[in-house]
Amino acid sequence: MKTTTCVPLFRLSARSVNSIRMLNKDYQHPKLGPFVQAAPVLENPFTSDPILPRALKRLLPNSEYNSVATDLSNFGQRIVKEVDALGLLAERDPPRLEQFDAWGNRVDNLIVTPAWDKLKGIAAEEGLIAIGYDKSRSAEARRIHQFAKLYLFHPSSGLVTCPLAMTDGAAKTISELNLGDKFPDLKEAYNRLTSRDPKHAWTSGQWMTEKAGGSDVGGGCDTYAVPVDEVNHKLSGYKWFSSAIDADMTLTLARTVQDGKAVSGSRGLSLFFLRLRDQATGKLNGIQMLKLKNKLGTKQLPTAELLLDGVNALKVSAEGRGVPSIANMLNITRVHNAVASASSIRRVVSLARDWSTRRVAFGNKLVDWPLHLATLANLEILARGTLLFTLESARLLGRFESGEASAEEIALLRLITPILKLHTGKVCVPAISEGIECFGGQGYIEDTGIPGIMRDAQVTAIWEGTTNVLSLDILRVFKTTKFAAFEAFVNRISGIVTKAKSGQNEKVVQAGTSLEKAFTQLVSTLKAAQKDPQFPANLQRGARDIGISMGNVYTGALLVEFAAHAEATPVDADVASRYCVEQQLLTVSAASFDATRNDVEKNIIFENYGKSKL
Repeated sequence: MKTTTCVPLFRLSARSVNSIRMLNKDYQHPKLGPFVQAAPVLENPFTSDPILPRALKRLLPNSEYNSVATDLSNFGQRIVKEVDALGLLAERDPPRLEQFDAWGNRVDNLIVTPAWDKLKGIAAEEGLIAIGYDKSRSAEARRIHQFAKLYLFHPSSGLVTCPLAMTDGAAKTISELNLGDKFPDLKEAYNRLTSRDPKHAWTSGQWMTEKAGGSDVGGGCDTYAVPVDEVNHKLSGYKWFSSAIDADMTLTLARTVQDGKAVSGSRGLSLFFLRLRDQATGKLNGIQMLKLKNKLGTKQLPTAELLLDGVNALKVSAEGRGVPSIANMLNITRVHNAVASASSIRRVVSLARDWSTRRVAFGNKLVDWPLHLATLANLEILARGTLLFTLESARLLGRFESGEASAEEIALLRLITPILKLHTGKVCVPAISEGIECFGGQGYIEDTGIPGIMRDAQVTAIWEGTTNVLSLDILRVFKTTKFAAFEAFVNRISGIVTKAKSGQNEKVVQAGTSLEKAFTQLVSTLKAAQKDPQFPANLQRGARDIGISMGNVYTGALLVEFAAHAEATPVDADVASRYCVEQQLLTVSAASFDATRNDVEKNIIFENYGKSKL
């Protein structure tokens, strides 16, 4: 049976159709209707930020501020015009792994979108690592500049900020080890990690997590290093969660095998440097890429399970000193993590703010509905607080690196680093969820790019230590500093409160008074816990409440300090008052340390579960 296709006598081109529509200005599509929702517009993230420029002006010397502000303003414009679109491309074209070629040869070819490589090149050009190591400037200024710039970059970076965090951590670790003269490979690595030349710059990985690992690095590391000579080793093991596997190098932990034996626990771990590829052949250095991780978010970032099978590596720490050697790396990457959390809140708030001026509902723009205003204002307060906390950490880090920090500031930095990471990671997810809700159904549509902010932010509460792990680290700081770090915390908050209460602004005084009340209660509760006969065993029960409460109090203090400044605006006072007066800053109480609740909580959790399984 012969079939035929009806062919129209003529067909209008799209251009012809548009021309006809223009003839009739009142033309409306009979099915689609006239309405098209206006999308939120991304503004220059530096010049549109309500407090970042002012905060930098207060933190930086006059000789530095103008050049930094110019650089950040120019970079903000580049983000709007170029970077943000590349970040969306990286999100929509995630990495793929081709393990074998058509002939059965193992190739482990990682395929990434060109946008990913372009973003890495921009990061080098803009000096997002190099700024932090520019010895021509004070360490304090360069760290503040660097983290402010990363704050602008992260929400549009396509998660390139993850390898940047590890690159910064590796550069810091290599610098602190001071082994460039002994190891030419390390000297080259440091120069490349801190380079502004995209063709010369490297990024680094950070391979610490294994099948039994997670945060328990000492108990979970099952990678072994067989010595070839005193320095060169062959590494074998299974790295279960390795981010940024397109990196050029990595630092990793392994147990040195001597006479067929290896020391267990953290004491048996040493730090190793390795290149991902053989310099001569360009092939992977004894590494097999077994599987790309299918994650909730951060899909732009190539994360894989890796088998190390005779990897050539250099031992760069003293024997058994691997964990202490990576301490500097961990402190750096935790600040990077906080930048990601804080900047993600800022991005969703900025977009929601703009959209509130465009979206009309029930006859009014969203900005004209008091309920919507109240929601956005609460989010804006969180955005300001997390930014100030992050900049505070950058300031102290810079002072420490410059050798200008006092003993008290050094102790304070060690304490607030895990608190900062804990606080920002914990508040960002509900804040971003609320921000997405401000867009209604459009916030749930992947095409808008908005849901990705939420998916990517969830990891910031997990990377570099979960809330509970960080809470235990805070207790460790108490112990190792014999509570000197806590005393430094007390002195910092007390100084801010005293200044705020002596001012003339009624709202700042009110905020300072409320902060003092919460702060005094926090100190009193911890001192009471110290008197418990079961101390410090019961302190662990309340570690999470301690960390959350200290994060809230420190953030409130920084908002009060900002509002008490001579150049503060009335809005700054409103923000400090709203944060310190209208919300509960403390979650810690005597009940936090009550060990009699252990059995009660176990019964709550495991009711009808079966005690035989416990």
